[in-house]
Amino acid sequence: MSAIHELQPHALWQHFAAICDIPHPSFHEDEIREHLIGFAKAHNLECQTDSAGNVIIRKPATAGMENRVGVVLQGHMDMVPQKNSDTVHDFTTDPIKAYIDGDWVTAEGTTLGADNGMGMAAALAVLESKDLQHGPIEALFTATEETGMIGAQGLEPNTLQGKILLNLDTEDEGELYIGCAGGTRVEVKGKYTTEEVDNGSVFKTLTISGLKGGHSGCDIHLGRGNAIKLLARIIQRLEAEGIRIASLTGGSLANAIPREASAVIGIPATSLAACEKIVDLINSDITAELAEVESNLSIIMADAEPTSELMSLPAQNNWIAAINACPNGAQRMSDSIEGVVETSLNIGVLNIREGQIFVHILPRSLVGSCNDAINDSVAGLFKLLGAEVVFSDSYLGWKPNANSPILATMKQVYLDLFDKEAGVQVVHAGLECGLLGSKYPEWDMISFGPTIRFPHSPDEKVHIQSVARFWDLLVATLKVIPEA
Repeated sequence: MSAIHELQPHALWQHFAAICDIPHPSFHEDEIREHLIGFAKAHNLECQTDSAGNVIIRKPATAGMENRVGVVLQGHMDMVPQKNSDTVHDFTTDPIKAYIDGDWVTAEGTTLGADNGMGMAAALAVLESKDLQHGPIEALFTATEETGMIGAQGLEPNTLQGKILLNLDTEDEGELYIGCAGGTRVEVKGKYTTEEVDNGSVFKTLTISGLKGGHSGCDIHLGRGNAIKLLARIIQRLEAEGIRIASLTGGSLANAIPREASAVIGIPATSLAACEKIVDLINSDITAELAEVESNLSIIMADAEPTSELMSLPAQNNWIAAINACPNGAQRMSDSIEGVVETSLNIGVLNIREGQIFVHILPRSLVGSCNDAINDSVAGLFKLLGAEVVFSDSYLGWKPNANSPILATMKQVYLDLFDKEAGVQVVHAGLECGLLGSKYPEWDMISFGPTIRFPHSPDEKVHIQSVARFWDLLVATLKVIPEA
């Protein structure tokens, strides 16, 4: 356990340090689930695991608070597994190496898992406490949120008795979130024919790396480079010199902006010098274009092993053109909520190899019809190539309620605690509140959390002082929950 367990508030940081020691990427949550169940047993708390893999731990009200409205504290068990290319780390077996870096806690070359380890840790600290004042508590730890919100999708109505949901999964301390975007995962599957390589070809690996990446919802408006889009742009320019693709891979998750992409290409020997010049020129252009947001961008062409087959020319031309034409990034800002993205999409994964093509895209929107429209746009583009387009893991947005009673309560609590007003926001990311609210429409919901930067990337970090304020707000809110 690293020195982070010595930070304040002590109980919360201790639980977070323990969570870092337990591997818990999406779809590999058995260990963290057993940890939660063991915690409940150790503290003589009622515990339930449902068919979707969610864990629910119940704690009775403290003395004199039995008549308060029941509160559901909610976070998710899984984390996004992202690492730098030079970091040796197996997310299914290795602990996260968290450390203190000035005012922040971050990790060595990997995602930290503050999203949503901080939410889990806060809920556990409440459940463990002997001196906090609160009404009936139910802590809901959902399964596989980062890839399809599977736990929230599978939660049965009538499982929980609480009437107020405190979602502990947003990333700007001092902001109270009352709405979120919905989204749909789009998988594009295609095939292509291959051709035997020309003996005069020189093989090179073209690699883009060093980009910041980040959360495909929260960070989509920041103008960061998408490695897949940048690589396709370069390849389309090189096609005039007769280059051919042997393979291309980029990104690893639909909900993470791709930080790296790489292609093995065959170049006619007579065109090598021209291709090297084109790569240098485009490198300069892109570096200048992204200078304010991507200081570590690297575009390198290096020698590669020869391969026997290349992508057929018609398939290459059509697919690279389609990737370049596919919309990406923020598409429209909200007319009603200043500064918030309404509609976006992220080309998160691209694999071209051995006659198979796979593209994974995640569109999001605050407006359901706009999400449908962008889905139709993407599907129409790739269906022109004869590809199969599959929609899955759709999740609902969360419609803002500016008249929410818990919002009014928490705004007053925040003002009393810190002598300043909390902001009220809508997040352009998927929160489980939309799905959970559809199953429990009577719930009054709000989401808040500490300040986390660069989630879903190896630069992820959480601000230490904001964790203390997040905790103070949670504790004070539980104390003033109204009577039932």
